[in-house]
Amino acid sequence: MAIPSLLATGASAQDATPADPTTAKYKLVEVLTGLDQPVDYVDPDDGTQRTFIVEKTGYVLIYHDKQLLDTPFLDISDLVSGGSEQGLLSIAFHPDFKNNGTFFVDYTDVDGDSNIVRYKVSADDPNVADSNSAEQILFVDQPFPNHNGGQLLFGPDGFLYIGFGDGGSQGDPNGNGQNLAEPLASILRIDVDHSEGDKAYAIPKDNPFVDDSSAAPEVWDYGLRNPWRFSFDRETGDLYIADVGGSVYEEINFEKAGTGGFNYGWVIMEGPECYGGGSDCDQSGLTLPVAQYTHDFGCSVTGGYVYRGDNQKSLYGLYFFADYCSGLMWALGQNSDGQWIMSDPVETNLAVSSFGEDRNGELYVTDLNGGLYRLVEST
Repeated sequence: MAIPSLLATGASAQDATPADPTTAKYKLVEVLTGLDQPVDYVDPDDGTQRTFIVEKTGYVLIYHDKQLLDTPFLDISDLVSGGSEQGLLSIAFHPDFKNNGTFFVDYTDVDGDSNIVRYKVSADDPNVADSNSAEQILFVDQPFPNHNGGQLLFGPDGFLYIGFGDGGSQGDPNGNGQNLAEPLASILRIDVDHSEGDKAYAIPKDNPFVDDSSAAPEVWDYGLRNPWRFSFDRETGDLYIADVGGSVYEEINFEKAGTGGFNYGWVIMEGPECYGGGSDCDQSGLTLPVAQYTHDFGCSVTGGYVYRGDNQKSLYGLYFFADYCSGLMWALGQNSDGQWIMSDPVETNLAVSSFGEDRNGELYVTDLNGGLYRLVEST
C-alpha cells in the first residue's frame, strides 16, 4: 500500500536541525502487562519517581520501582460507565501536585455524561487518593455514547486544557462542531486555581473568545470531531492535536505556542477535503491538518508526544502517533523548508490507546489489551 500523503502548511521549522522522520528507526519494548484497559500513563514529576496508569474501568494505579502497588490510587469504578468509548479517560496532576496533592480526572458517569472532578491525596497515605475530597469542576451532557474526547492536560501556562468530541453519532447531527456556544467539539482552557460566580474555575482573560457573547468563554479551539489525545511540546510549548476522523481521514493538527482560537473544520472538513468528498465547501477561516492518513491505514488516530528525552537521540524532536485499529505508528517532523514529513508506518500489533511522557521526556504507549510499552531506537 502507498504511504499516506502529507499536507504542507508552510509553518516554519525550528531553528535547530530537526530529526528526519524518513530515516527514524524505532520500536516499542514491553514494560508491563496484565492491566485492565489502560488509557493513560502520567508522570506527575513530584520527586517520588512514581507514575500513574489510568484504567478505563475506573481505576488509577501506581507504578513504582518496576512494579504495580497492590492498592489502587483511586477507585471510582462504581461511578463510571464503561460502554462504547466511555469510562475513566484521563488524569492530570496539578503543576504544584508535590505540595498541594491536587489532581483532576475526566470520566463519563453512569448516565454517559462527562465529569471533570478535582481530588486530593489522602492525608494519611500519599499513595491513596481521598475519595471524600471529590469536587465537580465541570459537567457536560453527552447526547451519544461516543466521541467523548477525554483528555485533561495542564499547559505550559499552568491552565487546564480539556478535550471534548462533537457529542457522537455520525456526521455531527447536533451541529456542535461549528457552534462556539457549546463546549463539545472543542478544547477548553480554564483556570482551576480561581473561581468566578457559580463556576468552580475562572476564565483566563486571554482566552480567544472571551469577548464574543455568542461563544462559550472556555473554548480555546473548536471544529474538532473527537480529539483523542493532544499534547504540548515540552521544549517549545507548541500544541499537537490528533483528531479522530469519520469515513475517510485521520488527522494531526498543529498550533504554535501561545496561539489559539483555531477552527479545525469539522463538520465542514474531514482531513484535507470537504466532508463527504470533493472541494465544494467554504473553507474560509478554517485551519487544515498538517498531516493525515486515510482509512486504508487504520480507523482511529491516537495522538502522542514530541520526543524530548536524552536516551533516543536519533528521535529527538519528532512527534509520534499511532492508529488504534491497525496498530501502525508514525513519526512526524518538519524539514528545513518547514514542510511536514511523515515516516513510513511501523507495525506494533497493539491497540494503541494512549501515549505517555515521563519526567525525563521518554515516551510510553498503552495497549488497551493490557500492556505498557516504551519507545526506543531500533537498528
